[in-house]
Amino acid sequence: MQFASDNWAGASEPVMEALLRHNGGFVPAYGSGDLCEAIEKRFQDIFETECAAFVVATGTAANALGLSTATGPGGTVFCHKEAHIRVDECGAPEFLSSGARMWGLDGNLGKITPDAILRGLKEVPHGVVHHGQPSAISLSQATEYGTAYSVSEIADLASCAHANHLKVHMDGARFANAMLAIDATPAEMTWKAGVDILSFGATKNGAWCAEAVVFFNPADASDFIYRRKRAGHLFSKMRFVAAQFEGYFEKDHWLDNARHSNKMASRLVAGLEASPIARPAWPSQSNEVFAIIKKTSAEKAKHKGAIFHDWPSTGLAPEDRPADDEELFRLVCSFATRPQDVDAFLQAIND
Repeated sequence: MQFASDNWAGASEPVMEALLRHNGGFVPAYGSGDLCEAIEKRFQDIFETECAAFVVATGTAANALGLSTATGPGGTVFCHKEAHIRVDECGAPEFLSSGARMWGLDGNLGKITPDAILRGLKEVPHGVVHHGQPSAISLSQATEYGTAYSVSEIADLASCAHANHLKVHMDGARFANAMLAIDATPAEMTWKAGVDILSFGATKNGAWCAEAVVFFNPADASDFIYRRKRAGHLFSKMRFVAAQFEGYFEKDHWLDNARHSNKMASRLVAGLEASPIARPAWPSQSNEVFAIIKKTSAEKAKHKGAIFHDWPSTGLAPEDRPADDEELFRLVCSFATRPQDVDAFLQAIND
């Protein structure tokens, strides 16, 4: 009953098989081999455009390095106040951009809106010497609340951003889960809607340590190779990061993984809706489920081996917050979650 995080799951079999397949022999170092070139071409095929894709090992590196190309010293990036880049990356986006600021905006269930961006621009306007200059917006897809922006919502944000001379970055740590949830193609959810830079996540969805930074205007990546090298993410044996993507994309394995974890999350939601002592806190649109559960029931489930985390409920409206005998919890499904794991958890909280 492992629902702590999709990061806790191992790598999926096709990814591990690809790593073994490319382990033998000698291959040019630092990403200059045929495999790395083939993976960049694969990204172009997936996104149906001439994009520039660079592999790195972690989502933090992808976000921080991607944003560093859109902003710089004294720059401002508008994002949700609970966005991963602002709360959970130890200041890496600020560090690798030489001091840009992640400016938190309010938004319901992890989403920012064009109005929120305009309010941010009033707080940090262009051309005022005393403020950091607005450079970009960043949206998380899926969000920290497990919700997903629709294609039209992304397009509205991008339109507002571009009208105000801001680049659009998407943190796609759970990119595949969100894409399937809103029934969009990779192209529709990104560059066709106005996204400029994408942090494409694979680690949470079955890879070992494989992420990518994708630039939909390759000119924006003119100095990215130097930024990646300086940050320590140009690996000598880059073939092993590229190999993970080969296994990940092969026969649409990445979509199968995300489809399964989303399905397990839906199974969990259905069980919570039928429970007398628990309920979904809000609708889930990915593999993350947020549930309000009786404290005693949650403790019983943990004693029976369930692993999941409590979550702050301060962002909820007062009428939606847990009662005194309840608590808000986050449960994350992965490609490795089994139906019997979900059922066992539901039984554990309901006993």
